[in-house]
Amino acid sequence: MKKTIRKTYKISSTIDRVWQALVDPTVINEWGGGPSKMDSEVGTEFELWNGDIYGKNIEVESKSKLVQEWFGGDWAKPSILTFTLKKDKEGVILELEQTDVPDEEFEDIDAGWDEYYLGPMKQMLEKKYKN
Repeated sequence: MKKTIRKTYKISSTIDRVWQALVDPTVINEWGGGPSKMDSEVGTEFELWNGDIYGKNIEVESKSKLVQEWFGGDWAKPSILTFTLKKDKEGVILELEQTDVPDEEFEDIDAGWDEYYLGPMKQMLEKKYKN
């Protein structure tokens, strides 16, 4: 049975900077997802970690929502990933929902968001732009 991962991150930064960290390959490379190919256009085929993660942007609402098909390794079908950004008095709330996560990789993927993706992205943004 396929599972769903849901996570919420509070990031002390601006919507513009968090959005850029999700879609700009130069910034993605700064927090550790590179080498990467990415942009904010619907239909873009992307790669992260030199192609270990790949997929396509299927819905883009600039600076508020990014929906992607994700593949890792030899998955038969994609996992659907949704990033939602909301402004908050202390910065940005980033919500993640990843559906159809392969059972055998669920725990590694769940931990990977904190250890390798959104955790390092949050750290980089908060350290680089600290007031």
